[in-house]
Amino acid sequence: MDDTAGIAATHPIVDRPRMTVIGTGYLGATHAVCMAILGFEVLGVDVDLAKLDALKSGRVPFYEPGLPERLAEALDSGRLHFTDDFAHAAAWGDVHFVCVGTPQSKESNAADLTYVELAVTELASHLTRRSLIVGKSTVPIGTAASLADIVHRVAPAGEEVELAWNPEFLREGYAVKDTLQPDRLVFGVSSSWAEAQLRAAFEPILNLGTPLVVCDLSTAELVKVAANSFLATKISYINAMAEVCEATGADVNLLATALSHDSRIGGRFLKPGLGFGGGCLPKDIRAFAHRAGELGVGQAVAFLHEVDAINQRRRTRTVDLVREIVGGSLVGVKVAALGAAFKPNSDDIRDAPALDVARLLAAEGASVLVYDPQANENARRSYPELSYADSLEEAVRGANVVALLTEWQEFRDADPKDLGALVAHRRVVDGRHALDADDYRDKGWEYRALGRPAQPKTVALVSDVRDEALIPS
Repeated sequence: MDDTAGIAATHPIVDRPRMTVIGTGYLGATHAVCMAILGFEVLGVDVDLAKLDALKSGRVPFYEPGLPERLAEALDSGRLHFTDDFAHAAAWGDVHFVCVGTPQSKESNAADLTYVELAVTELASHLTRRSLIVGKSTVPIGTAASLADIVHRVAPAGEEVELAWNPEFLREGYAVKDTLQPDRLVFGVSSSWAEAQLRAAFEPILNLGTPLVVCDLSTAELVKVAANSFLATKISYINAMAEVCEATGADVNLLATALSHDSRIGGRFLKPGLGFGGGCLPKDIRAFAHRAGELGVGQAVAFLHEVDAINQRRRTRTVDLVREIVGGSLVGVKVAALGAAFKPNSDDIRDAPALDVARLLAAEGASVLVYDPQANENARRSYPELSYADSLEEAVRGANVVALLTEWQEFRDADPKDLGALVAHRRVVDGRHALDADDYRDKGWEYRALGRPAQPKTVALVSDVRDEALIPS
């Protein structure tokens, strides 16, 4: 049961540090809103005036379920404010959370730390008293130490300003819950004072019994990239098994189910399909491998290169399935591409497998019509060469093949009989193993999915054999 609404009332805070949140993108806006809900005075800081105006007026500039309602609640409380003035933020706040992006560099697989360094430098240049800067952005190991040097060099308060690291573990679509009810907190600190400040800042969450790991700065930096690398590896592992299944006629879904019953393995993230995308896993594993190489331990994480390669191959293999199901050529084939976001419950199209597949299909001459319940506008801006539908019905009407590329609930719930009345041919490629294959086949569809046989196999169990010649009287 979600009891986040009552956290602040149940666990009052004695000493409330005033917080600033530097960067009001996905991570920063969510953190600022949730901290205000918990009873803290919060000041969001950004240089993007349009983003600040949207938040001030109660509009979240991205799609995240539940966040608009929480933003309204935080604004109504009078505890949440926004500014573009770093000097004001430095004078006002006690604990400063840095939540700016660390995209992949254009020149290499390294993380681009430009925005983090600029934000910390600008903030520190105005800090005249003892305060704590807390990094939440995902960064390579060693970043905190270099940022601490910058802070001590440019801050008027010098070494009175400390730097800590508190990695985030938000899942898009569940960001509010993951902020208010995280499965763990990690504090990377260099002093007991910094730890005490962080404990005060997260007191309502700690009072819920949330596990806390207090560690050094390097370990805190490593936790997020290590977690993402493990999850990416698990996803790519089952997709590697899908490649084996395709070569042998085995069924990857049944394989995954059998593996999931092993308590040492478990079923979470053991989901075959089109693979991962978004703004975290792909760039984080690349940046991790790059940084490990710089540190002289690249061989230790060399497997991450193959994890990345397996993930990319799923996209081209999905195109292969679409080509196969229509008979070998995509020229002139009408494809309904269902999904654009990298995952459901998000409008994030960064490194989205769905859009990669749509573009590859179009490049081979297919007529591709994309529909996503939330990400259409973002996709239109980034990929104007593709065509877009405003509804599921419009997308599938007259299609020669339907390709499910993002597993939105709307697509899961659609009746294959109703869809069958709209398409030109009942062919579906389920890139996410999200549909009921038996239901689609029973209603006349040709169904294909990565790692599954084109036709289901009938298995006769020994206990069901009723051949009278084999049964003694």
